Amino acid sequence: MPRMGSPPASLALQGCPAPRLAGRNGVAMSVGSAPGTSDCPAPSVVLGVPTTCPDVGRRPSSPAGAGPGVAPGGRGRAQLRGAVAGPRAAGRTRPGPRVAPGGRAGAMELLSALSLGELALSFSRVPLFPVFDLSYFIVSILYLKYEPGAVELSRRHPVASWLCAMLHCFGSYILADLLLGEPLIDYFSNNSSILLASAVWYLIFFCPLDLFYKCVCFLPVKLIFVAMKEVVRVRKIAVGIHHAHHHYHHGWFVMIATGWVKGSGVALMSNFEQLLRGVWKPETNEILHMSFPTKASLYGAILFTLQQTRWLPVSKASLIFIFTMFMVSCKVFLTATHSHTSPFDALEGYICPVLFGSACGGDHPHDNHGGSHGGGGPGAQHSAMPAKSKEELSEGSRKKKTKKAD
Repeated sequence: MPRMGSPPASLALQGCPAPRLAGRNGVAMSVGSAPGTSDCPAPSVVLGVPTTCPDVGRRPSSPAGAGPGVAPGGRGRAQLRGAVAGPRAAGRTRPGPRVAPGGRAGAMELLSALSLGELALSFSRVPLFPVFDLSYFIVSILYLKYEPGAVELSRRHPVASWLCAMLHCFGSYILADLLLGEPLIDYFSNNSSILLASAVWYLIFFCPLDLFYKCVCFLPVKLIFVAMKEVVRVRKIAVGIHHAHHHYHHGWFVMIATGWVKGSGVALMSNFEQLLRGVWKPETNEILHMSFPTKASLYGAILFTLQQTRWLPVSKASLIFIFTMFMVSCKVFLTATHSHTSPFDALEGYICPVLFGSACGGDHPHDNHGGSHGGGGPGAQHSAMPAKSKEELSEGSRKKKTKKAD
């Protein structure tokens, strides 16, 4: 029990003045109070029951100049509480506001996840065998079957037809080995690729009811195979230039030639492949009439050579990815629209007259990588050539007869 002359401990801690006692006559008397020490009205004890300070239970107001929530007599205690609660509050951080998935944070995370460098690096590490190589073999042998007389050759001379199919699948490796002085038959030691290409050749030419041929010729399926073949083409160009750079560090033209034949070796060997089929068409030389894949392989070989020799400031993985997207989009569009034109024709139409005085590469009689199946373009040109030669022979015979008559 506190003494009568001292205030209760609870009131002293709150900084309130001493309570007042109601006398007999109802006059309130303050006990141990100091006037002017608080804004809080003095509590009183009525009928022996002390009334508490109105500010007890809530934070007392602070005078001007003091911090919020600090009483005049309790500034030290408030600072002590803050010092004690500071380390505990420092460990607890208030979570920030949540950002909607479509906000800036979500967009930045998406861009960081889809970084071009990481995507290109992952794309360059995708293995080609067996899925991409299978697509390459299917499209290459399809174009062989489009050649006139190829089906009859497979029935009469299956070995010659198989050799032509192997040239369509592996002609680029043979030409690259020839340029670098390596064994021409070296790639044929890859048994899995040879067996896979042979299986594709047999299914395309000898499958009952041509079921396999009809399935792979269905346009949506064929477009997928064409796109995957271009992935293999670009990867072969990059590998060929890297291989040539290993042998000739400063041989720019060697690297360009090796990458070029790696990308379009089948087209460059078209005359030799025709000889295996018993056909001789020197006017269909690919160097005289370059198709879009041949030109694109040449330009791609130049770009990869510049990158290999540090003249093009871009990583090899990024260049492979960008050039593959270009080749896939162009080749899929040309195949879907059955077009034989080249996307480079418009650029060549402006540059070639300035550099060479005439337009180069204007006529494309055929496309060994998919254009020859279009129909009568090559056949009409070939039929026109013998007709012209017959007319010249008839004119020559007439002249001889007139000379004899004279």
